[in-house]
Amino acid sequence: AQPVLGSRATDTLSGVGPEALRVDDVLALDRQSLDAVAASPEPSTLPETEDGTTVLRFTLGPRDQWFDDDEVARLSDQLWAVTQDSNRVGLRLEPDPDDPDARPLKRSHQEELPSEGMVRGALQVPPAGSPVLFLNDHPVTGGYPVIGVVIDADLSAAAQLGPGERIRFRALERETADGDSAAPASFGERGSPASDGFSAPQDSRRKGRP
Repeated sequence: AQPVLGSRATDTLSGVGPEALRVDDVLALDRQSLDAVAASPEPSTLPETEDGTTVLRFTLGPRDQWFDDDEVARLSDQLWAVTQDSNRVGLRLEPDPDDPDARPLKRSHQEELPSEGMVRGALQVPPAGSPVLFLNDHPVTGGYPVIGVVIDADLSAAAQLGPGERIRFRALERETADGDSAAPASFGERGSPASDGFSAPQDSRRKGRP
């Protein structure tokens, strides 16, 4: 395929780039030198795993108050599976199909939420209750409540998960995440401007939670 804007990659969402690969397509190998390839000097920050389950760390908010305490706890207490509908926009999750007690989250608020600014790592919960973890091509705004935000250090591994792989979420205290260079992108502090230019709502934190 001929390069488009200097790349042979295809963005299937926007339609930019060469035609997407199909069954029986043949890929030619480039003969460019591999001399420049070297190990990264940066230490590994891949998240830990538990029996093959990827653990993703997150901080609560800004819309965790849209869920009762039991539902907030359920996010971490049960496993979630990556669905085949996942892409660069986000990982679409479902309750672990092997766990008969696993189920989607239930909101305590059913009213409509005005669109708000979104960040990479946001865990948005649509009405059906199965979270979507936003990745690099996420929309800049969203109208569903964000129950938490996964820290940056864990997003690279999350983006490589395939359909059927399991995830366990582990909540961090906000102070712990803020002291980590891999802290999640900020939604802002209770109405102050966030780092990406958006503002958090005034009720962005559940009483008694960090």
